[in-house]
Amino acid sequence: MRVLMNAGPWLEVPPAGYGGIENVVATLVPALRERGVSVVLASVGSSTLEVDELVSAYDEGCFSELQKPYNQVMGITHAHLARVVAELRRRDDIDLVHDHVEVVGPAVLSAYGGPPVLHTLHWDLRKHPAFYGAFPGEIAVNGVSESQLARAPGALRAASLGAIHLATPLAARDVRVPRGEHLVVMGRICGLKGQHVAARICQKLGLPLVLAGPVSARDSQAELDIVAQNPYHPLHSHPDVRYHLDHVAPYLDGEVVKWVGAVGGQERDDLYGSARAALFPIQWDEPGGTAVVEALALGVPPIGLRRGCLPEIIDHGRTGFLADSEEELAEWVLRADEIDPEECRREARRRFSPSVMADRYLELYEQVIKRR
Repeated sequence: MRVLMNAGPWLEVPPAGYGGIENVVATLVPALRERGVSVVLASVGSSTLEVDELVSAYDEGCFSELQKPYNQVMGITHAHLARVVAELRRRDDIDLVHDHVEVVGPAVLSAYGGPPVLHTLHWDLRKHPAFYGAFPGEIAVNGVSESQLARAPGALRAASLGAIHLATPLAARDVRVPRGEHLVVMGRICGLKGQHVAARICQKLGLPLVLAGPVSARDSQAELDIVAQNPYHPLHSHPDVRYHLDHVAPYLDGEVVKWVGAVGGQERDDLYGSARAALFPIQWDEPGGTAVVEALALGVPPIGLRRGCLPEIIDHGRTGFLADSEEELAEWVLRADEIDPEECRREARRRFSPSVMADRYLELYEQVIKRR
């Protein structure tokens, strides 16, 4: 089987730091290739993931362009998809396109009418109601959690082949880091992730908290100061920047609550794996929960609000804790040591390893091809 994996034009695969979809692709592709699948990756030229072929419209990722007005960036995804379609037109050996590009991917690929397409939904499906409400029936889709699909418009649910939970390479490795006292929130600093809730709880309890993630692609206080101190900077009024400055920064004291920007590689594994617990005070219905899965794989108890996909990933009282309020979340934080790290690791190996995800996707690939 030869699959064209459409990761999009935003970040290289694997990403150097932050990168949700790109990390999913970087996890899935090696496991597929181990199973004999030939992979043509449609990404940016700086991608270093080992694949059979690389197709790109841009040499470098365009993620930083996303902060510009829509009329300045609307052509980026279309240029990338135009390159994908040109590649499909010149060859006849692609058995399936596995698409990860929001809206533009299925819109262009359904209009083109080439090989069978499986489109994975990575986001909140209440967005784009006009598009999802009349989703092209020739495109098969899958979600990343049952809770995500439950909120989808009827046309999208009808096209869905079910949900496949996201995986992490950490589940296939025995990563062990000496346990520290700090708690951690890993992810982009934004209102949806609720870092201010975690900061408020940890200041009340006197527990050290590390916030790790970018603020609108800014990874250091110096970079953020340039934005904050210039009212004419294009990011000055960006929602993530305003959230950090108005709701998170007041808690940053450098002792109890720290922000360290985006971290990657071994530094990230050490910071995350040495945490007493990982907090997920999410303020929305999280569809995928990659960071939750990574915490389990590292033996770090996840503690979060009972929303979105978290109840599907966390077995309350066995592999983590789920709360219905901020007050209850604080109570569970104090009981983090009751969760057995080895039980978390076992659960990650059983449910969230790359091999499990690859086997599920191979089943869907065959189903989509057969249906076509």
